[in-house]
Amino acid sequence: MSALTMTGVSRSFPPTGSGQAATRAVDDVTLHVPHGSLTAVLGPSGCGKTTLLRLIAGFLVPDSGTIAFDDRVVAGAGRPVPPQERRVGYVPQEGALFPHLDVAANIGFGLPRGERSGARIDEMLDLVELPRGFRGRAPHELSGGQQQRVALARALAPRPTVVLLDEPFSSLDASLRESTGRAVARALRAARATGLLVTHDQSEALSLSDQVAVLREGRLIQAGSPADVYLAPHDPELARFVGGATSLPGRAGEGRAATCALGAVTLTHPASADDLLLVIRPDQVVLDEAGVEAHVDEVSFYGHDAAIRLTVGGAALVARVTGPSAPAAGQTVRVGVRGAVHAYPAPVRD
Repeated sequence: MSALTMTGVSRSFPPTGSGQAATRAVDDVTLHVPHGSLTAVLGPSGCGKTTLLRLIAGFLVPDSGTIAFDDRVVAGAGRPVPPQERRVGYVPQEGALFPHLDVAANIGFGLPRGERSGARIDEMLDLVELPRGFRGRAPHELSGGQQQRVALARALAPRPTVVLLDEPFSSLDASLRESTGRAVARALRAARATGLLVTHDQSEALSLSDQVAVLREGRLIQAGSPADVYLAPHDPELARFVGGATSLPGRAGEGRAATCALGAVTLTHPASADDLLLVIRPDQVVLDEAGVEAHVDEVSFYGHDAAIRLTVGGAALVARVTGPSAPAAGQTVRVGVRGAVHAYPAPVRD
């Protein structure tokens, strides 16, 4: 049984001006979140991620569909269960700690009065990897990452059914974002909590979660393990969004063979059409003396690696190579493809 099940959930908002249609923010979403897992809801801004969280929390009511925690329906079957009765923990952007309360009081805010200054506070501080000496600190004395950990401790303290995290690391710098994300994921797993993390950062979704659910314009495009979503994306647009990819036209051959501007390639599965759209990841494009000729248009050097923008036979693509091996812009190189590539039927042109 899943800790959280959404079945056919939709939610629209009325038009904001005359002549405009209603906005369908969440469109027929069905999603299962297993007990003790962390699911990342991934998508660009405006795709319906936060609306989905607000529906789960009970801040909004769905127009159709049901939401259930275990076997308890909380929305969609008669009167919806109010937010305070759903046992949901919520971690908003930037933590939203109470500025007039110290760390201990913030963590204990949702606990019964007898537990607000006891062992549960120390237990939560240990869980989110903060020193117990932080109990008396004010929020403004904490770094952004420390504030987010306190916010998670506050959400976990009442032992919620599900913890919802709404872009909790978006205001942190890159290095702090990564370390805080790992610490939060460890804390959720140590508490055996079920978590739903909303993010627009595909690296964050892939590296932290057990399951990735991708939203696009309110619809659930694909849900699966990070490896499944990355290696077998539902469509070319998802492949470009998750991990970055170049789409090249190709032609199917025998079995799993195909040809494109990069020459002969191997497909992950036999082609389902003669005309194909091949999705090639930057790390699959390699410098190869036996490959096809390419012009280096631009090089972005990151130290440990570099992104090279190339033109091959009129087609643009990106390669990612180790920093020291990167050619210079303007050079002519030879490139090939490493590993099998994913193929989709080419779109039909009118």
